[in-house]
Amino acid sequence: MNAYEPIRFSPPSRSSSGRTTEGRFGNAPRRKYVLYLPLAPKYARSPLLVLLHGCQQTAETFAAGTRMNQAAEDAGVAVLYPQQSLSANALRCWNWFSRPELDPRGDAAEIAALTRQVIQENSIDATRVYVAGMSAGGAMAVALARTYPDLYAAMGVHSGVPAGLAHDVASAMRLMSSGPVRKKKAAASCGDEPSAVVASIVFHGDEDEVVHPSNGEAIHASATGTSISRPERRSRTATTRPSAGQRGFTRSVDFGLGGKTRRELWIVHGGGHAWAGGNEQQQHTDASGPDASREMLRFFLQHRLLTTSC
Repeated sequence: MNAYEPIRFSPPSRSSSGRTTEGRFGNAPRRKYVLYLPLAPKYARSPLLVLLHGCQQTAETFAAGTRMNQAAEDAGVAVLYPQQSLSANALRCWNWFSRPELDPRGDAAEIAALTRQVIQENSIDATRVYVAGMSAGGAMAVALARTYPDLYAAMGVHSGVPAGLAHDVASAMRLMSSGPVRKKKAAASCGDEPSAVVASIVFHGDEDEVVHPSNGEAIHASATGTSISRPERRSRTATTRPSAGQRGFTRSVDFGLGGKTRRELWIVHGGGHAWAGGNEQQQHTDASGPDASREMLRFFLQHRLLTTSC
């Protein structure tokens, strides 16, 4: 692989200044959501990121921990934070291991319905809707992208697991602790047949003791399909060494048509189960990592939903 210079970013703004609203969604139980709308939109219709928290987190703590509102304000992106109900899961984890395509009232279906509601009720570009999350939220993001490829144009996963490899709490715990046994089974698909896949950016710490790092590699490896034209596809990997209190990382990139990055894998060296570049005053964050929030937005804004995959 050929090394290349890592991309550079403008320094983040001091604070977000957009409009935040709250609401409820779903049925039995009702769940809370928080919607962040940028103060100064950069587009006639704003792109939308659906961002899913991990276990024992709330919409507010996850927004603060990821610093996503600040990054989204600078990028002109709206952010939707669905929040799991304690009555649906005692640890406020998303139930990502259920079969979303078979459960019309499950977490995935409720989040997809909320996404469509927010698109309809706000000035949102329906072709630029993305989904991302951390840990259980990252796993749910994979499930949503796989189940609703006509809704989400790209996905981001931080410290998550592949879809379709667990069916209950016991198998979910095994997957988290040991990683996937058969990585090929993680292939993104519509139903059981391989098809075009949602573009993906994946972050994982190589010292994550909660979710085995091989899960991140499996998610990245699964992101292949007919949407990536093989004659046009190129891959590059580059490693950035640690410096001045910043962790090093290895970034692997696949390029698709027109030079767009189609999938990215960021392995954060020395990183644990924590959002890279996050606010260290919040749980499960690592301020010394690369800025996952801004990198995800940079990646997402390259992608637009043009055709229905399934």
